[in-house]
Formats: sequence, structure tokens, C-alpha cells
Amino acid sequence: MSPITRIRDRLTDGEDRLPLGLTLLCAAIAATLVFPLAWLLIEAVTVDPVRAADLTLSVRTAETVLNSLLLMIGVTTLSIAIGVPLAYLTARTDLPFRRFWAVAAALPLVVPSYVGAFSFVSAFGPQGEFHEVLAPLGIERVPEIYGLSGSILVITLYTYPYVYLTTRAALLSFDTTLLEAARTLNHGRLASFRRVTLPAIRPAVAAGSLLAALYAVSDFGTPSIMRLSVFTRQIYVEYNSFGSDYAALLSLQLLVVVLFVLALEWLVRSDASSHGDDAGRTDDRVSLGRLRWPATLLPAGVSAVALLVPLWILGLWLVRSESGRRPSMAFEPVQVLNSVSVSAAAALVAALAAIPIAYFAANHDSRLATLFERSTYVGFAVPGIVLALALVYFGSGYAPWLYQTLPLLVFAYVVRFLPQAVGSSRTSILQVDPRLVEAGRTLGESSMGTFKRVTLPLTRSGIVAGAALVFLTTMKELPVTLILRPSGFETIVTQIWRAQESALYQYAVVPTLILLFISGLSMVVLLAQEGGQEGL
Repeated sequence: MSPITRIRDRLTDGEDRLPLGLTLLCAAIAATLVFPLAWLLIEAVTVDPVRAADLTLSVRTAETVLNSLLLMIGVTTLSIAIGVPLAYLTARTDLPFRRFWAVAAALPLVVPSYVGAFSFVSAFGPQGEFHEVLAPLGIERVPEIYGLSGSILVITLYTYPYVYLTTRAALLSFDTTLLEAARTLNHGRLASFRRVTLPAIRPAVAAGSLLAALYAVSDFGTPSIMRLSVFTRQIYVEYNSFGSDYAALLSLQLLVVVLFVLALEWLVRSDASSHGDDAGRTDDRVSLGRLRWPATLLPAGVSAVALLVPLWILGLWLVRSESGRRPSMAFEPVQVLNSVSVSAAAALVAALAAIPIAYFAANHDSRLATLFERSTYVGFAVPGIVLALALVYFGSGYAPWLYQTLPLLVFAYVVRFLPQAVGSSRTSILQVDPRLVEAGRTLGESSMGTFKRVTLPLTRSGIVAGAALVFLTTMKELPVTLILRPSGFETIVTQIWRAQESALYQYAVVPTLILLFISGLSMVVLLAQEGGQEGL
């Protein structure tokens, strides 16, 4: 028996005999996805211990850590405070125009947070548009938009839909007969929600909160625009000023924060959750009574602030744009072509890499299969700027022929967003009737032949959907694109970033509108997943 076979059998505990070729292929993919972080560790451990201690314990580092933690806590708390009530109103009450508000409350997810950030700065910053509107009324000062409070506000407006969508999905599948049973035991509406509904939706709230927390701690664009010293901004500043040792140490600290968030979510999440079916659900909705119309102020106010402010600012920039003022900043159609081509390449590679991992995880219940699948989530959990920095260390130090090339950029996108393709593909493979596969084998087809003739055609829609999500997410990725793109390779997001850095916002209008349109397509894919009468 070969060493590889013995290791394979030990990891699977003899649960089933795994195909050696597929096992080796999945192992190679998993190792490739994880290895970039090794170069970050190598760079960090090469720093002189005394200097590493000085940098880690400095006042600047303490400020960065504190700001990052406060930003994450603030965004997560506000996202729960906004997302859970919105989900309850649109899923369980007789809110007027409930289906319209259900869609409107999810739409802020279309807007990249850095687009919202420079829109809010232009609207509410010093000498901003809102200041000019209030000046004739005698109001000379507005609350400061820069700093921690502004960053929390902006990121929350574009991340609360994570909590909203996961909580709403849980409420739509909730067994409402449990509430009726609680009412028969003389529990009031508030007590029934606290003792029955809240424990049932807690895993969904925790899942959405995890996404909001990870987004907040890994966001680069908004804190940079809001001039807030956090991990991501400081890493980028140190990287551009050739402070690679400090950037590596900050990246490791950021990874520790991310791992802490993941562990905390694991502790908070409960494995016991209530799931209902059509037999356990009723059409009875909670009557809001006199609050029925005032309750619409919450979805109307939140969605209006998150959506109308960027649209208002973009409209003003479009009207006031002065063509020819700075020809070098003008938008060029090739930027769209570059964005689409590199995103399409990432989507294709991700779809191909996801198929063996998804097939292996769906058809083999073993620790090895779980390990391979979980390894694909490493890049997704790691902030984009940390992943980009790790690949910079690898490319510049060990593969200069690969540094600042399109293949390395595409590889970074694949590492970052492969879980989207794996999750979609695995779900589709699980839905294939095993009897069809068995029928193919009885007709003399090999495992590969059965996969190509039976499984692949039946899972094609899931594979395409996963590739589409990778494509649409890649189009919006900012820090990876800024750091790893080849010289002179301009995309939609780099054009937007150049315009905001130069305070020439009119040159960001067209690329931003194109990006919003493409992001809207991703929202169509997301909302289409909710089916049935109550779906969006």
C-alpha cells in the first residue's frame, strides 16, 4: 500500500474508498488556495524581533487596533438593529406595500461601500452639497462625516442587508404554529417573540452578523475615504511607503481579529434551529394597528438614505461635468473591457476549480472532504488587502516573472471568491438523484463517463450561477485590483478610485453607473433565490 493511500485511509477512517485521482486533484487545489498566506508568515517572521515588538506595541498600532475593533462592533451592532426589524416587518407583519419594501431594503447591497463613502463625503463633508442647501437657512455646520462615526454609518448602510436577507429567509421558513402554541400558554406577543421566534432565527442573525463584521474589518475603500486609521488603510499606506515589515505585522494582527470573529460566531450560533414547512405555516400576519403606516418610515428612511444620496450626488456630477478639464482622467471604454475580461477569466477558472471540490464534498462524507471544502473559504475570510500583500511578497521575492501580471491577478480573484462557485456547484450536485448516477454505472459507464453524461448536464445551471457570482463580485473588488494589477491596466474600479483620490468626482460618474448596473445584476441573482409566494 502506497504512503498516499495510507494517509487517505487514515483521514477517512475507512468510511469509504476515495478515488485516488480525484483526491489528489482536490488536495492540489486546496494547497494552492492556502499557500499565499505562508508567504505572509515568512515575511513577518523575518522581521527583527526587537523591531517587531516596537512596531506591534507602538501607539500608532494601538490606535489602529482600537479603531478597527470599534468599527467592526459599531457596524455589526447597527446592522442587527436595522436588519432584524426590517426583516420582521417585511416577513411577518401587515406592513403597507410589504413586497416593495422587501426589495427596496435589500437594494443598498448593490452599491459598493466606497461609492457610498465618496458620495456621503461630497454630500455632507465640509463645503459639501448638503452644506450649500442648509446655508440659506442659517445652518453653517453639519455633523462631521469623517472619522469613526462616518465610517460606521456608511458601512452599515451597505452591509445591513446581509443581516436583513439571512434573517428574512429564516422568518419566511419559520414554523408559525409554534407561536400559536405559545399564545395558548398565555404568552404575550413580545414574550412569544423573545422565547420562540428569537431562538429560531438566532443562527440566521449570527450568519448575517458574521458577514457584516468581516466586511467591516476588511473594508479598505470607506476608511481610506473617511480618513480613519484602521488595519486595511494602514497596511495600504505602509505598502506604498515601502514599509513591508510593518505591513506584514499588521496583516497578521488583522488575521487574528478575523479568526476571533469566526470563533465568536461559531460559539454564538446554535445548531438547533426551527425549520417549518407548508404544513407548519399560516398566512396570519402580525397586525401593526395604528403603527401600520408609521412603520413604513423605517424601510423608507433607510433605503432612501442609502440609495438616493449616491444617486443625487452622481446626478449632480453628471450635470456639472466639464469635458476636457483633465483629459488624462477621462473614462475610456477599454476600462470596461479590462474589467469584463479579467472577471470572466476569474469566473471561468473558479468554476473549473470548484467542480472537483464540490463533487468530492457532495459525494464523500469524510474529514478529508470537509477539509478540502473548508480550505476554499480561507481566501474568502481573509481580507482582500492581506491576500494581495501575501501575493506581492511571493511574486516579488520568489516569482518576479509572475509579479504584476494578469495571471497573478486572476489567481488572487479565484482564491478570494472560489467559495461562491463551490457552494453553488455543491448544492446542484446534491440535488442530482443518485439513482440516475447508478443507472449510468450499470450501463457500463466509468465514473468519469457518468459524471460527464449524467451529473454535469444536471448541475450545469448551478455551475453557471456560481461562475456568474464570481464574475459580478470580481468586478467590484478594489484592494486586490489596486495592488496586483499590471502597470497601465486600468479597470472600472481603478478609474473610480483615481477620480476620488484626485477629488475630480465627475470622472467617476460613468464608471460608477456602469458598476452599479453590473452590481444590480448580482442582486437579481440573489433575490431570485427566494422562491414561492413569499419570495422577493
